[in-house]
Amino acid sequence: MAPRRRFRPGVWPTLAAVAGIALTSALGTWQLGRGHEKAALAARIEQLAHEPAVSVSAQQLNAGDVELRRVEARGVFEPKYMVLLDNRVRHGVVGYDVVMPLKLGDASRYVLVNRGWMAGGPDRSRLPEVKTPRETLVVRGLAVVPSRRFLELSKHVAEGRVWENLTLERYREAMPIAIQPFLIRQENDGAPDDGLIREWAAPDLGVERHYGYAFQWFALSALILILYVITNVRRNRET
Repeated sequence: MAPRRRFRPGVWPTLAAVAGIALTSALGTWQLGRGHEKAALAARIEQLAHEPAVSVSAQQLNAGDVELRRVEARGVFEPKYMVLLDNRVRHGVVGYDVVMPLKLGDASRYVLVNRGWMAGGPDRSRLPEVKTPRETLVVRGLAVVPSRRFLELSKHVAEGRVWENLTLERYREAMPIAIQPFLIRQENDGAPDDGLIREWAAPDLGVERHYGYAFQWFALSALILILYVITNVRRNRET
């Protein structure tokens, strides 16, 4: 008579399989949820891009009220408090992002503006000259809060005007001026002819990456189940 197969799992393999499936399923669900959150945020950013720009005045604003929204501010640039963010690459060329505060009207409050990118010269010890208009300007752009997610391999992250990265806390400690709790990434609309390049990539929210991770975790969960069933099906020959 042909052998029949019976499903006879042991206690410990069962516990291990249950634990593995529960863990991988939970991780897959979490990644899927993160993907949905990021997709909703991307839709929100797209919606905000079509809304009227928020006016930035000397009144203290809440970063959460304007972050990722288009804003406009009227004032005068103050080159004295400029910083250059080093090792910014555009089209294979190393240069700097020029961050400069804009004095808001006659008040003592400023808002930081990333004016754009400029190439570095062959002699890195000589800083490039930044053309700065002295008249009152209207600066338009996207309000962002500089991220703290970066790796700094050295403790010497700020030498004079040249910094590796920017955080608002670091800037406040270094400069004796009051600033709004966000930065404006200046757009070309209405910007002066200053030679700076303003090419801002859309925020990479990693939606597809989260969905990819979720698929991997769910696939691993299914693999555990399949292996559990296969390894615990035993032949039982009748005599």
